[in-house]
Amino acid sequence: MAAELQTIPLLNLATIFVPVAVVIIVLFRWSLGGLNAIYSVGRMALQLALIGFLLTSIFNSDNPWLLILVLGVMVAAASWIALGTVEALRLQLYSRALVAILLCGGSVLWLVIQLVLAESLYSPRVVIPLAGMIFAGAMNSVSLAAERMQAELKLGQPHQVARNAAMQTAMIPVINSMFAVGLVSLPGMMTGQILSGVSPLIAARYQVVVMCMLFGASGMATALFLKLALPLVSVTRTCRQVEEDGYESTQHD
Repeated sequence: MAAELQTIPLLNLATIFVPVAVVIIVLFRWSLGGLNAIYSVGRMALQLALIGFLLTSIFNSDNPWLLILVLGVMVAAASWIALGTVEALRLQLYSRALVAILLCGGSVLWLVIQLVLAESLYSPRVVIPLAGMIFAGAMNSVSLAAERMQAELKLGQPHQVARNAAMQTAMIPVINSMFAVGLVSLPGMMTGQILSGVSPLIAARYQVVVMCMLFGASGMATALFLKLALPLVSVTRTCRQVEEDGYESTQHD
C-alpha cells in the first residue's frame, strides 16, 4: 500500500533556499544580475503558492467550463512565451504557434487521458497536470525552432535547410532527456511517485507515458509550427530586404 507523502514544514522548506542564496551571492559578486535572480526566485515561489490555492479550488469543482478555461489560458500563455526568442515576429507568428500547440498538444493529451489512462476528460486532477507537461514541452520546442529558423533564414539558407535545422535544434533537449532517463536522472513524475510509496515498476510505466507524450507533442507541434510559419517569415524577410535595398538606392541617388 502506498504511503502518503509527508507535508514539508515551512521551516524545512526554507532550508532549500540556502543553496539559492549562495548562487545569488555569487551573481552579485560577479556583477551578473543578482537582482534578476532574486526576482525570478520570488516570482517562482509566489506563482507556485497561488497556483496551489487555485488548483485546490479547481480540483474540488465539477464545472467542465472552468477546466476548459484553465486549458485555454495555458495554451494561450504557452504560445506567447514560446515566441519570446523572436520578438520582432511575435505578433505575426502567434496564431501559428497557438494552432500548433493547441492541435498537437491537445491531440496527445486526449490520447493519453482517454486511451492510455482511461480517465475522464473532465477530471481536473488528471487533465491539468498532464496538460501542463505537454503544453510546456511543446512551448519549449517551438521556442527553440522559432529562434533557429529565423537565424538560418537571416543567413540566406533555403527553406528546407532552415526547417531541418530548426527541427533538429528543437528536438535536442527532448532526445537528450530520453537518453539520460534512468541512467543520469529519475524524472520528476517517477521520483514523486516513488517518494509517495508507489512501486518503481509502476512508476516506470507512467514515466514511459510521460516521455513519449512529451516527445510526440513537442515534435508534432514543432513540425506544424514550422510548416505554418516558414512562408510568413520568408515573406516578411523578403519585404524588409526590399525596403532596405530601396532605402540604400535612395541614399545613393
